[in-house]
Amino acid sequence: MRTDGLHRQGLLVAASLSGAILFLGFGAPADAAASPIAEVRGVEDKALRSEIQQVIGQGAWPASRLEARRRANDAADQATAVLRSEGYYDATIAPDIGDGDSPQPFVTVTPGPRSQIAEPAITWLGAAPDAASDKAAVQAMGLTPGTPAKAADVIAAEGRIVAALQAHGYADAAAEPRNVVVDHADHTMKPEFNVRSGALVRLGLVEVKGKSRSSEAWVARLAPWRRGDIYKPASVATLEKLLLDTGAFNQVNVALAPESAVMNGERPVIVTLTPRPKGSIELGASYSTTEGAGIDSRWLVYNRLGLGDTITTLAQLAQIDSRLQTELALPDWRKINETLKLTAALYRDNTPAYDLRGGGLSADLTHKYGQISFITYGLSLDETSTIQNEAANFIAGARDRHLTTLGTLFAFTADNSNDPLDPTKGFRLGARLEPTWSVGDGSIAYVKGSAQASVYLPLQADAATVVALRLKMGVIAGGDIPGVPPQDRFYSGGGGSVRGYGYQEVGPRYPDNTPEGGLSQVESSVEVRQRLTDTWGLAAFIDTGYVGSQTTPDFSHPEVGAGIGVRYNLGFGPIRFDIATPLVRRDGDAPIQVYLSIGQSF
Repeated sequence: MRTDGLHRQGLLVAASLSGAILFLGFGAPADAAASPIAEVRGVEDKALRSEIQQVIGQGAWPASRLEARRRANDAADQATAVLRSEGYYDATIAPDIGDGDSPQPFVTVTPGPRSQIAEPAITWLGAAPDAASDKAAVQAMGLTPGTPAKAADVIAAEGRIVAALQAHGYADAAAEPRNVVVDHADHTMKPEFNVRSGALVRLGLVEVKGKSRSSEAWVARLAPWRRGDIYKPASVATLEKLLLDTGAFNQVNVALAPESAVMNGERPVIVTLTPRPKGSIELGASYSTTEGAGIDSRWLVYNRLGLGDTITTLAQLAQIDSRLQTELALPDWRKINETLKLTAALYRDNTPAYDLRGGGLSADLTHKYGQISFITYGLSLDETSTIQNEAANFIAGARDRHLTTLGTLFAFTADNSNDPLDPTKGFRLGARLEPTWSVGDGSIAYVKGSAQASVYLPLQADAATVVALRLKMGVIAGGDIPGVPPQDRFYSGGGGSVRGYGYQEVGPRYPDNTPEGGLSQVESSVEVRQRLTDTWGLAAFIDTGYVGSQTTPDFSHPEVGAGIGVRYNLGFGPIRFDIATPLVRRDGDAPIQVYLSIGQSF
């Protein structure tokens, strides 16, 4: 018996199973009784009986014998499809109904012997592929003689054959209708796959289509292949992902040109780009009792240079940190997964420890390794004027200090947390090393290093309760106080470090209570986050911090703050409202600090 309807049977079973799953997932109507549309009888295999019964489904009790008979016949068709999909090609199914005016429909099933796979084969239509690709296709088929002759396995095998050919460069490989012979005498199924491999494809020129202003040479440079290389689906997918990751495009499609476009044995690759709007504006705000209010606006311009670039102009006005800054980001600058950022900024810092005016230029080059790891190298040049406090004979005095500073940066970050604003699992790691040379009023050279780790531990499967832990350490080597400029010293206290203390208030202070800053730093945080509803949550936390005047940290006298907070989920992230108090107050410390911002504190 030759069976060409195997594919249709597979689709029927899939559709029936989908309907059953939807029915069971959402429940029957309120007026429907929880009874089978038709009862399955005569199947000893509990799993098989359950599968048939699930596909038949449930419904209201039939209103008449005619309705019951119709349901029994429909159930027989569904049972036949299920049995054939499982390899029972010699089953006997008898639909019937019980007694009475509205009887119970049922089907009596005798599955019979289960057919087994025998002698699966591939027939090449047209020219056969090379020997290695032929072997890969046969191995990918994955049908073992003697195993149950399931329709889904045969259909999946056909897909694996085509995928194996495409992975070996036969981009146009396609399956024609298969031949499946079921032998009822020996209960076997012999599948024969008819496959057209097409020609081996070698990649040619990259052509850019669409309204994007992107440079064709830049797009071609991103392609992870050379002209003449054999086609690989993964390579095409990689180019598509790289272009999407730039953030400059709403849609990206990478596809081979038609076969008729082949030139010199190479097939062009067509890249169709749909640009995102040329620009966007982002607004932000924050507030704390010590750091005051702040607003900022970002104006982003995309792909202005045709290199997938982003130009970000930041205007920020705040009690402490105000600046006007422009940054150009060039993704995949010299090679894949490498981003160059060029920044120019004018800034003003009015902090409890110092007042700073300045401007600077910087260049950072970031390499992405794997999915979560980044290494950054940077160079900066700043011209600053700082009014800083210094103590002499226990009397604090102000000093205006002008410096030209050349800074270098080596940084590492790794982030496998599941959300940038509200992480519930994973970890974050970061480390920075900043050799610095300053000339002017008090020339000095020093190295500043810091490292931080955060871990997020969900206590339930749905992460309703999360324990968040943070540890940060830092040290400055080669300098002293007051030699190290105040803007480069370590400070703690405030919403992003030790809550309960004012901004920069953890650590040594001058006689007038002005923060001095330090050459070493240690911070830690423990926070329990509890989700109450989809929108509301609570948090309780303890933060500790230490800032010292020596390069060796002293852990004997940390300053500790504790508090509680409320979280309101905006959909993209939470609004955070925290209230905290210092557990050991010093002169000048307020009893309560309040913090309001978007996103968790760490």
